[in-house]
Amino acid sequence: MNAAAPRELKIRRVSCKKRPRDGPPTHLTPARKRRGGEGAGGGADSCSQRCPTNRRLSSVMAQTQPAEYCSDAEDLFGDYDSLLEDSSLLAKLDDAEQCERQDRKTSKNDVHGQSCGDILTDSILDSLVDEPFEDLPPSQIQFEEQVEVVKRSRLQGGDRASTPDRIGDDARDRHTEDKTKRRSRARRSVTDQLKRTMVCNGAVPSNVSRTAALKEAVVSEEITVAMQAMETVSTETTDLGPFFGLPSKVKDLMHKLRGIKSLYDWQETCLNLDCVQQRKNLIYSLPTSGGKTLVAEILILRELLCRKKDCLFILPYISLVQEKVRGLASFGLELDFMVEEYAGSKGRFPPVKRRNKMSLYVATIEKAHSLVNSLIENGRLDQLGLVVVDELHMLGDGSRGAVIEMTLAKLLYVNSQTQIIGMSATLGNIGDLQTFLKAENYTNDFRPVQLKEYVKLRDTIYEVDPKEEDCFKFSRHLNFKYSSAMQKVDPDHIIALVTEVIPTHSCLVFCPTKKNCENVAVMICKYLKGEFLKHREAEKSVLLRELRDSSDGVVCPVLKRTVPYGLAYHHSGLTTEERKLVEEAYSNGVLCLLACTSTLAAGINLPARRVILRSPYIATDFLKRSQYKQMVGRAGRAGIDTVGESVLILQDKDRNMAKTLVCAPMENCYSNLMHEDGKGILSLILSLIGLDITTSVQRVEEFLRGTLLHVQQEQLCVGRSLWDAVRQCVDLLREKELVTVTTSHRDKSQELQVTKLGRATFKGSVDLTFSDLLYKDLSLGLEGLLLNSYLHLVYLVTPYDMITQCKPDWMIYFRQFTLLSAAEQKMSAVVGVPESFVARKAAGQTVKNSANTAVVQRMYLALVLLSLLRETNVWSVADRFQLSRGFVQTLLSSSSAFCSCVLHFAEELEEFWPFKALLTELTRRLSYCVKAELIPLMEVVGVMESRAKQLYNAGYKTLTHLANADPAVLSKTIENLHKKQANQIVASAKMLLNEKAAALQEEVDELLTTPTDLPNEQHV
Repeated sequence: MNAAAPRELKIRRVSCKKRPRDGPPTHLTPARKRRGGEGAGGGADSCSQRCPTNRRLSSVMAQTQPAEYCSDAEDLFGDYDSLLEDSSLLAKLDDAEQCERQDRKTSKNDVHGQSCGDILTDSILDSLVDEPFEDLPPSQIQFEEQVEVVKRSRLQGGDRASTPDRIGDDARDRHTEDKTKRRSRARRSVTDQLKRTMVCNGAVPSNVSRTAALKEAVVSEEITVAMQAMETVSTETTDLGPFFGLPSKVKDLMHKLRGIKSLYDWQETCLNLDCVQQRKNLIYSLPTSGGKTLVAEILILRELLCRKKDCLFILPYISLVQEKVRGLASFGLELDFMVEEYAGSKGRFPPVKRRNKMSLYVATIEKAHSLVNSLIENGRLDQLGLVVVDELHMLGDGSRGAVIEMTLAKLLYVNSQTQIIGMSATLGNIGDLQTFLKAENYTNDFRPVQLKEYVKLRDTIYEVDPKEEDCFKFSRHLNFKYSSAMQKVDPDHIIALVTEVIPTHSCLVFCPTKKNCENVAVMICKYLKGEFLKHREAEKSVLLRELRDSSDGVVCPVLKRTVPYGLAYHHSGLTTEERKLVEEAYSNGVLCLLACTSTLAAGINLPARRVILRSPYIATDFLKRSQYKQMVGRAGRAGIDTVGESVLILQDKDRNMAKTLVCAPMENCYSNLMHEDGKGILSLILSLIGLDITTSVQRVEEFLRGTLLHVQQEQLCVGRSLWDAVRQCVDLLREKELVTVTTSHRDKSQELQVTKLGRATFKGSVDLTFSDLLYKDLSLGLEGLLLNSYLHLVYLVTPYDMITQCKPDWMIYFRQFTLLSAAEQKMSAVVGVPESFVARKAAGQTVKNSANTAVVQRMYLALVLLSLLRETNVWSVADRFQLSRGFVQTLLSSSSAFCSCVLHFAEELEEFWPFKALLTELTRRLSYCVKAELIPLMEVVGVMESRAKQLYNAGYKTLTHLANADPAVLSKTIENLHKKQANQIVASAKMLLNEKAAALQEEVDELLTTPTDLPNEQHV
């Protein structure tokens, strides 16, 4: 396992205890003793045993016995008698040596035909060599070989040691040649050597034991040799142990924390690829649930522990980031690295510069881009050794795909030493991505559980078989008897399909709309038998109670109806806490069926025995093949099911399109930098200029040659060339006053520079469409900023892109408006929403002077957020404004993220200095939207509001309390908190506490560091 940068090698001395001479021979017994006094040479077989062959990187599951580590107080020579206690030993050695010399004379003519073991050494004791320790890990063997090479080079030309040796093939050959050249040299008697040694031993003070002295000598020699070895060990050597270059402790942690005892064959193959060992970029593609993430995590741990470099893990959704942070926190505590969350409003820019610990940044797509920008700006990108991108095929997913491409292109251009690993679904044009990332590709169709795909037409099930001419092969008829009433309610036979697997097994029913999810769940419950109510009844009662507690005593009527049967729905209409409770209950088997939208397939892993696609549509759009594959990929639970099944329900009119859907090749992935009239390339060029990566149009063009857009320009730039598009973008940025162009008088070249507004725009990750509007709103806000209420600030951070998602109910609008204070109503009138306008709209009257629609709708959303800050109850606010609680939750999280963006925007513009302190606190309030005393507990990943209340009431009132809690006590104290959850919460709390303490320590160290440019007497 090679690395590209030097690193410090940590060495621990390993000692295998020796056995008593009267014990049975083992693999640790010297070779001569096991052979019962055979000749010193032992022939070619002996040589081959002692000369280890090149070893391949150890398999993860190599069943090696770990070497035993001993302390300095341990007796390394226990159970062995002193060599010198036998008074006849010297005489015996003399006789043996004379015999050896006689043998040498008789075999002198045959010396060239002998193996390496037949060549005489300086001392007869050199033949007492242990055979290679076959049970040691390859990393230890390799290190010992390098140590011996250095040791031989130090001793070359002097006396040879008579201790057993272990050298590699090349070193042994050189050693043999040296000894052959010195055959004619006069040999020193073994007796003389031993006598001189005994004289030296006799000079040792009597108050020091011989064993202690010998141990000290051995330790000193090992340290000396190790120090010499470290000078010659390649800087690329990063093998620290048998677990793919990682210590065995990592393997133990995988078993302890994840229950993983062995890896799949493809995982071992992938980790042993030459491109992985050489740290080349890699894209690997497998079906859903194939175990892609584990490979990425092992590579991340290797980068953190072996190469001592920071890592970035990019995930598409906040929920996935939080799940990954929670899962890796325990590894961070055990292996001494930081796990930092960059999602929503969380994350430091630039990240804390740590001297003693490495960091793993787990980030959403947008936060990862901001993080990379901050590292480039501060000249710290070289600290980032590895970037892992999950769902790399999202490069083709609109504006988010453009952000991924920008991030990766900057990494490739600024620091080519940063390794990029991409996990992707199978794509039709994976070669384009390889060219873009300069990466190798590994593809495998492995699935831990076999997947069988079916479609249902009327009451007949067909198996999907691409070899068939019709693509479908008859499988069976449904044998569920439907009454005429049931046939009307369930014409698609969903009840028949689900009752074949539940409640014993799990089932997912993907529906085209959110409302359809709820309807399907209720419909199924109507026709389930009473025995479903008894299945895990107590645990379902606990779930209902937790749902009630999470929403201040209110439970969704649909969930209240379906949960007793083991059913629930899952879509964006649920609150974050409801969604988390439903997911945990399903994972634990308390719920056996979820009626869900397609977003579940792209979120956290919730597999099922059977997956049913209610329709081949998402809303009104026909499914893409990638979406279909992602959904059916959830079928089959590794370690539980032997087979997974998917059933796509079709109508006759969709049959032909469905053939293409299930049998066609995978779609292609295309760059989205030109998406939405080139919004992506505009943002990219602005950030390149702002970060001083490029300062001219020519340099911009040079950068773009390393993008996916350039690779695919023939398909994507049909109407105009890429370079024409670049020049048009630069002109547009000039018009928006985001960049300036100056002409050099010397060579007439044009230099691009970013303006203050342009810098604020890319530093705040503000959409270029809204940057000038945000500047105007903040400037207007300074003229009469309302500080006795949150309303004005909340209005300024209400996301522009959510305005169109909500149409005001004018009666509700007017009712809430009248509850505002006089100062708040005045502030509303200043931004463009007077009371008279709202009153006329509520009365249904015509408004002569119409207000700006966007401003009116934005103020309506601001009133929703203000109610949330005052009450902190999503349910009551949603009910008051007649909005879904899921929308209110989304509005809250989007506002907290945008508030963070506005804060970074304002920090770059001096005129907005008042907003810095105000928006910092508002970001915190919007991120959690709970009472102030619960915020420290809510900062811990996985702790929701209801759990925070439980912890606070139980006495765990601060982060320090939680970090120092005993998980066993915590799980007993807090109702319905499992031991595993308690462990994760405590680990996350410890990680967060360490992160905050480390940040403070870095500030202290920086304050106490003596400036390098401190004036001295000569300058004074």
